[in-house]
Amino acid sequence: MKRAAVIVAAGKGRRMQSDLPKQYLLLKGIPVLARSCRIFSDYGVDLLVVVIPPEDETYVREEILRPYGIDGAVLVPGGKERQDSVYQGLLAAEGCDLVMIHDGARPLADREILRRTEEAALDCGAAVAAVPVKDTIKIADPEGFAAATPDRSLLWAIQTPQTFLYPEIREAHERWQREKESSSLKITDDAMMVEELLKKPVKLVMGSYRNQKITTPEDLLMMEAWI
Repeated sequence: MKRAAVIVAAGKGRRMQSDLPKQYLLLKGIPVLARSCRIFSDYGVDLLVVVIPPEDETYVREEILRPYGIDGAVLVPGGKERQDSVYQGLLAAEGCDLVMIHDGARPLADREILRRTEEAALDCGAAVAAVPVKDTIKIADPEGFAAATPDRSLLWAIQTPQTFLYPEIREAHERWQREKESSSLKITDDAMMVEELLKKPVKLVMGSYRNQKITTPEDLLMMEAWI
């Protein structure tokens, strides 16, 4: 079985209030993207695909990956939207049996999370890391008033990696590329693409409350404290 990881790092991260994209910021002296990639290279995937802004190839290879011993990664230019970037990464992973899709700005995943999603995907076809929500969630109406309170015991916050048998996630993305211009769906992650377009279930696998995505400066400070 050939396993691939697709690390999505083509965004600009404007909410970080930084001139440097968040995936290139230092987290305890190591670039965030290097930490994210090293999780998968240490895990032993057969192919590491990193999706980045087209103009950053030399910078990423020479300043982010090579100094930290991450050699042999395939660098792919990202697309207009996140799902376009994932699709480009999947094209580069053609011939693999299993693919793990991960956010480049989510640097604190660990090998046990990877193992759990891999085992579940091999069993079910699709699996995502997730954690039960801690807070009560409200659904708002258009005027901003609380309209409903869903049962918290049924709610999970979705993380990455999201792990799939390659033929299935490739089929879902191919279909989305054909239908996205005319579709009313608002696809927010790869699991939703499999659920909605292929009508197949996705297994929720325990992630970690530390496996968060860096979005704001406060996230970076919190991760520094954890490390």
